[in-house]
Amino acid sequence: MSIAFAPPVDRTKQFSLLTADDLHLFNEGTHYDLWRKLGAHVVEHDDTLGTYFAVWAPNAKSLNVVGDFNHWNKSETPLAQRGSSGIWEGFVPNVGAGSSYKYHITSRANAYEVDKADPLAFREQPGGGRASVVWDLTYDWQDSAWMELRGSHNSLNSPISIYELHIGSWRRVANENNRSLTYRELAFDLADHVKQLGFTHVEFMPVMEHPFFGSWGYQTTGYFAPTSRFGTPQDFKFLVDHLHQQGIGVILDWVPSHFPHDEHGLAYFDGTHLYEHNDPKQRIQPDWNSYVFNFGRSEVRSFLISNAMYWLEEYHVDGLRVDAVASMLYLDYSRKAGEWIPNKFGGRENIEAIDFLRQFNTAVYAKHPDVQTMAEESTAWPLVSRPTYVGGLGFGLKWDMGWMHDTLAYMAEDPVHRKYHHGQLTFRMIYAFNENFVLPLSHDEVVHGKRSLLSKMPGDDWQKLANLRLLLAYMYSSPGKKLLFMGTELAQWEEWNHDDQLPWHAFDDPDRRALSRLLATLNETYRNEPALHALDCDPAGFEWIDTNDSERSVISYLRKSPDGREQIAVVCNFTPVPRHNYRIGAPRGGFWRELLNTDASEHGGSGQGNMGGVEASPVPCFGRMHSLTLTLPPLGAVFLKSDG
Repeated sequence: MSIAFAPPVDRTKQFSLLTADDLHLFNEGTHYDLWRKLGAHVVEHDDTLGTYFAVWAPNAKSLNVVGDFNHWNKSETPLAQRGSSGIWEGFVPNVGAGSSYKYHITSRANAYEVDKADPLAFREQPGGGRASVVWDLTYDWQDSAWMELRGSHNSLNSPISIYELHIGSWRRVANENNRSLTYRELAFDLADHVKQLGFTHVEFMPVMEHPFFGSWGYQTTGYFAPTSRFGTPQDFKFLVDHLHQQGIGVILDWVPSHFPHDEHGLAYFDGTHLYEHNDPKQRIQPDWNSYVFNFGRSEVRSFLISNAMYWLEEYHVDGLRVDAVASMLYLDYSRKAGEWIPNKFGGRENIEAIDFLRQFNTAVYAKHPDVQTMAEESTAWPLVSRPTYVGGLGFGLKWDMGWMHDTLAYMAEDPVHRKYHHGQLTFRMIYAFNENFVLPLSHDEVVHGKRSLLSKMPGDDWQKLANLRLLLAYMYSSPGKKLLFMGTELAQWEEWNHDDQLPWHAFDDPDRRALSRLLATLNETYRNEPALHALDCDPAGFEWIDTNDSERSVISYLRKSPDGREQIAVVCNFTPVPRHNYRIGAPRGGFWRELLNTDASEHGGSGQGNMGGVEASPVPCFGRMHSLTLTLPPLGAVFLKSDG
């Protein structure tokens, strides 16, 4: 007796969003909007609403979509190969937004079988399920006024003062199990706080989905999904939208330098080292025990650059800060002899990563000239923020890690010893305009036993606060854009703890609230005075008055507006000794108004200063025909302005 079996139901009707051009560009490494074609997309086909799935897995023997719509059956919903592109695709009827899914991959390279999250998923399942979620990104943006003018807000000639924060630990709800704020809750509180402090931009530590909360987002698995811990993609869009409506720019931390080897993520995706290098001497990043992208693979470049474009276009972000660029540039980064493979010329430079970074920056600025890319690059690699056509990497800005290290080391010294370390203050101006710099005091400086900024300062409590005020004034008056990590405004004693909120109770202390007022004043002064920002990246905007007074640990310099009419003299006294009748050279006569004094009583200081300003006298000093006789407050800085 023969038994007749019904033919299997074709759950993946023939349909494709991919054109021949898409496939060519993807395999060539120049497809920059992959999220529109790969991943999961709700579409209508043959009068049936469903979801089109497409994923790159060239070494798969078979590939099935498994999800809540087919009871996670690993053989019911196969996808079909698209020629030799390495892409598997298919349309699944009656699957809509909100459906959870993974890809079940059987490798042809070995007996490996695995369930993988979608590399281009727009959302991941809340609660740690690590499944992808079909999602529609539709959102009604209300930030057109910002978007039309954001080029002026992001220009190198504009004030850029960045408030860096970790969403999960900025503020929490104590009576609800100490949960973090949602994206929408954060939008209102954060905008009000940032406006009160006067910052121009916020920078979010990575919001992309990450399994381990303690990685702060730097171990990314869902590159196209804002973490579901705090809400939906639309909720995150609302956060960006609201900040824009309040006149605040948004920068995202972006991590193309490495990714974790969680089984559901990119690692060993189709039973081969698809996104990462095959050889462990190239594959493993020792510092983080994570995988390094294979930047020489065309499809990986398409994936990463599309990801950058995705956040710029779908989420309207104004810039990308690229993490750990140094680890990308050097093949021997954190590796011992014999643990790395030289390039084809026998050198340590990662030629493929260099080409990728240049391609990334060229693509971003070609399509979005009104944004900024910023490199966290900790070595002396040349031309990081110079155009690719002159041999540069093409970034808009670079973090000045040298300034950060030298300055914090100097400030940690007891003032009686600072005269022996004067060069840590003055050395920076030798290279200050080799790049377009951001001066960063970031999260990395207040964790892992490094102590908070306030705790780094020497002296008693008053001196610690005075030192911190002086540090901030020195930073804001130095050439370069500014970045401060959350909590600085609170003058917190403790290190940052990602498992708790900031110590908001610090505002109950009048002295620490006074420091917050100083920070707001510094931001306001920086924004309102072209002499302090318009030539941040141009040597024409800076001039030393006196760099040699190491014995008294005093430095003085000029900041100048583009037309030279407005000039601001900055004098910093890094000892707790007041300096009376301290004379500095002045470029012109007339009245110099005391624009800011960190020792003012409203800032928590002792109230010593220059009674509103000083008249320049025709007494030559330091090669100038005029001079100013000043009172320098202890552990203080004064800004004096001449309008010409």
